[in-house]
Amino acid sequence: MTTAAAEPDPAEKPRRARGEQTRQLILETALRLFRERGYTETTMRAIAKEAGVAVGNAYYYFDSKEHLIQGFYDRNQVAHRAAAEPVLSTEKELAPRLRGVLHAGIDVNEPYHSFAATFFKTAAEPTSPLSPFSKESSPAREAAIAIFREVVDGSNAKLDPELRKELPELLWLAWMGVTLFWVYDNSPGQRRTRRLIDGAVPLIDRLVSLSRLRVLRPALRQVLALIETVRRDD
Repeated sequence: MTTAAAEPDPAEKPRRARGEQTRQLILETALRLFRERGYTETTMRAIAKEAGVAVGNAYYYFDSKEHLIQGFYDRNQVAHRAAAEPVLSTEKELAPRLRGVLHAGIDVNEPYHSFAATFFKTAAEPTSPLSPFSKESSPAREAAIAIFREVVDGSNAKLDPELRKELPELLWLAWMGVTLFWVYDNSPGQRRTRRLIDGAVPLIDRLVSLSRLRVLRPALRQVLALIETVRRDD
């Protein structure tokens, strides 16, 4: 005898939509308060009050402020990819693709520069779930690396196969360095960070091009082997 499949609850879809709206409201409110008051000074109770929801409801969607930041990380990657779309869809050379993606990342992060330094003190703690290298941050980290994988795979650069495999993660690590520089860059519009990007990208492009030279392949293999050793080290 065949058991009939359960009929979908017609109220389920609207309920999920309302839940996602509430989740986004809480996240948007939190980010605004982080900008206005700072990360440390903003409490979950203050976020809930400002969003017009019960404290328990805020905790239902986000277990803590750290989980709110994870939500920010996830949304930030979506925004970064959207901002990078114009250059990724038109440029084929590696350098312009990389430069455009790095500048797009700065554009997306710009509204949060005012509280970035305070927030980074927490994220820089190796055991913090806010660390970009933490297990909790792995979905956002993988999404970020995927953007740089698109930079590489969509380019016409002729790369050593082993370097092609590792380059997206290496570019993401370079992006982490740029982000750290940006956090503490107090120049107007963070123009020093823009100059850093514009100066570093040609160097990266040149190094990638040189990696194809036969004479440099042994050194390249050693570098890639070292990266793999560090990655696998417990």
